[in-house]
Order: sequence, then structure tokens, then C-alpha cells
Amino acid sequence: MTTPIKITYRNIDPSPAVEADIRKHAEKLEGFDARTHWCNVSVEAAGKHQQKGRLYKIVINLGLPGKTITVNRAGPQDPAHADIYVAIRDAFNA
Repeated sequence: MTTPIKITYRNIDPSPAVEADIRKHAEKLEGFDARTHWCNVSVEAAGKHQQKGRLYKIVINLGLPGKTITVNRAGPQDPAHADIYVAIRDAFNA
């Protein structure tokens, strides 16, 4: 991918496997619009303490000529988003 990707983590330690999964999904975005200037992805775990079943929130910001697109899956909490890879997949599919 030629578009620079910035990944930030909140309440979760960075993970090479999570980063690789995000980059894999982000590369597919260039197929929709090759003019993408940048891609920022925020990965956030609900709560400050590690606990089983906490949900993950993924926010994607894309910089395109003259505009920014933000994907933020607000709404009812999806229990499937206790799996970080499902949360990433759903955010990029949105």
C-alpha cells in the first residue's frame, strides 16, 4: 500500500498480529479510491482494565482529496466485538 497508515492503540498494548490485520484490510481500500492520501486507525478497548469479554472499538479516518471520511461504528454494542479481529473486519466492511 502506498498510502501511509497510522495505527493508535488506547487501553490495549500494540500487537504485530493486529497491525498486520489492519494493514491487510487497509490495502483493500486503495481498490476503491487510489487517491487516498492517508489512513488513520484507532483501536480502543473498552475500560482501562483487562477483563474477559471487553469490547473493541475501531475508528477509521481516510484522507481523500478535499475531504475526510470517518468510519465509527456507533450504535448498539455488538458482543461479537469482544474479538478484536471481528471488530476490525466490521469497521473496514462498513
